[in-house]
Formats: sequence, C-alpha cells, structure tokens
Amino acid sequence: QVQLVESGGGLVQAGGSLRLSCADSGRTFSSYTMAWFRQAPGKEREFVAAIIWSGGSTYYADSVKGRFTISRDNAKNTVYLQMNSLKPEDTAVYYCGARIYSTNQAMRVPNAIQYWGKGTLVTVSS
Repeated sequence: QVQLVESGGGLVQAGGSLRLSCADSGRTFSSYTMAWFRQAPGKEREFVAAIIWSGGSTYYADSVKGRFTISRDNAKNTVYLQMNSLKPEDTAVYYCGARIYSTNQAMRVPNAIQYWGKGTLVTVSS
C-alpha cells in the first residue's frame, strides 16, 4: 500500500525558494514513478514534474523547466521538489502522485495517477 504525505509548503516572496518533500510509508516506493502536480484556486490540477521509478530520468512542464528540480531518495522513500525563482503564479496546492513502473510522460495526466497525497499549500507573494 502506498501512503503519501507532502510537507514543506509555506509562504515565500517572489524570487525565493522552497523544497517540498513527499514521503511514502510503504515498502515498494522504488517501484513507483513519482510526480508532482499543482492546483490553483478555480483551476484544474496540472502536471509539474515526474521522476521515473529508477531515478534515472526526469520530465518537467514547460512552465517550471529550469526553475524546479525533482529528485528522489529511494532509501528514504521520499521524493523532493526544489523550487527556485518562485513566481506568484506558482501559488497552488502541490500534490505528489505515484504510479507503478510508469514512464514519465504517462504521468502527465491526473487520471494516470494511482495514489495521491493530500497536498501542501505554496503561496508566493509579489
């Protein structure tokens, strides 16, 4: 069973940085491709980044490419999202998601995700 818990959200000024974490309490974390999504008020949930189960490949939405970095530590059952040069439009609830042995590209749509965390709020002030 996969149980995901996000942390690290908060309030930050534009141009600042935050690192989000998503921890899995299960025993099969290394079998899951992981992704970060975000959902702003009144908007649909959108893909942010994915990292394949083996950790060797990553994939980003164009809106965050060059500013955000996804990584994982399979020994700690944790995936991270380092967010730099934050903008007010990055304000959203950030969710992590998991799908077993998926490709990164297949993680782009919310319907592909098998397990979700409950989210963590990121607010970027101007």
